[in-house]
Amino acid sequence: MKKVEAIIKPFKLDDVREALALVGVNGMTVTEVKGFGRQKGHTEMYRGAEYNVDFLPKMKIEIVIGDEALERVIEAIMQTAQTGKIGDGKIFVYDVERVIRIRTGEENEEAV
Repeated sequence: MKKVEAIIKPFKLDDVREALALVGVNGMTVTEVKGFGRQKGHTEMYRGAEYNVDFLPKMKIEIVIGDEALERVIEAIMQTAQTGKIGDGKIFVYDVERVIRIRTGEENEEAV
């Protein structure tokens, strides 16, 4: 099994969720996060004063899937989250050793 974490722009969340549903993802965790990479934030004006916004709002999607679905999931995220501009985000893939559903005790693929 694999855990996929995707950091994307907030306005792309609905599109990515729909694309993931089409490739068979039936559950995910979404968190509002802030961060920066090469984009390095930006400058804004507020009541006539200029200030730096170092951490930009992003959405983090976490999904645990079987190995066979990995490439479909990555492709769905890439196609829908990409704008071609800096700050589109990143995808991280991790190995998952074990998953347990607390309610039933089911494990691994059955628990996902």
